[in-house]
Amino acid sequence: MNQPSIRSISICERLPEVRGRIRENARLDKVTWFQVGGPADVLFKPDDEDDLSQFLRETPADIPVFTLGVGSNLLVRDGGYRGVVIRLGRNFTNVELLENHRVRAGAGALDLFVARFAAENCLTGAEFLSGIPGSIGGALRMNAGAYGTELQDILVSAVAFDRDGRRHELSCENMGFSYRHCSIPDDWIFTEATLQLREGDAAEIRGQMEQIAKSREDSQPIKSRTGGSTFANPQGAKAWELIDAVGARGLRVGNAQISEMHCNFLINTGGATAADIEAVGEEARRRVFEKFDRLLRWEIVRIGEHLKDNEKAE
Repeated sequence: MNQPSIRSISICERLPEVRGRIRENARLDKVTWFQVGGPADVLFKPDDEDDLSQFLRETPADIPVFTLGVGSNLLVRDGGYRGVVIRLGRNFTNVELLENHRVRAGAGALDLFVARFAAENCLTGAEFLSGIPGSIGGALRMNAGAYGTELQDILVSAVAFDRDGRRHELSCENMGFSYRHCSIPDDWIFTEATLQLREGDAAEIRGQMEQIAKSREDSQPIKSRTGGSTFANPQGAKAWELIDAVGARGLRVGNAQISEMHCNFLINTGGATAADIEAVGEEARRRVFEKFDRLLRWEIVRIGEHLKDNEKAE
């Protein structure tokens, strides 16, 4: 059994009593798609919204808090995360049908599951979610989009809790959406979304989702240890084309590689460190900036600390 660090013990002693689960020195490499990175001092899985609200309200403001979804768009650095990682569990994954072709989904629900739920109820508009490897909470945070549709196109409202535990109901207009971004403070935690869909033909909806699945399989390294798209597309260009143009397709640093199938994806080929993955991404950014004067913006979220030199040697 892993022994909790002195630092994690000091954090736990300052945390409130909760109904959910709190785990110290929690491994994050097992719950992220890259399968790399150090542990979090504390991992908290709230039981419900009230439990989450109380935790946020009573946790000292100087303790960092980060929300983890399914780990598809996250790179945890090798030194781990100094603070509390919150992961929304089963009680935040419910999806239900409302009146007027609306669907309410918990922030922990997989995008693919929401798309399938809509299809089962002959509702169209959510098919694009089947091509996004993440959860609804992450989709809200980054205005996730694919195949010509973004979340803002179907969002009615969202619920979020601020760092003081206050509950906010946000309309789509309140979200401040732009390309792969929303203006809600980074430390607010989304718990649910309501989506406006339309009545559709079941066969057509299934057909579109099958096409999306085939397109992903044919063009993306979905069977590798990878994440979502690494960089946001700069205005008027595509990130993968810029990376390809500077000869970075297949580029390696240690056991990390830029995918040869789609060079806006990074891959852990086996035994890579988070430092390797970040370094190969930064090298691609450097080359693109040097040649095209375009600075690619990371779409993969990076958290945590780099290992110190003395820790690398251990």
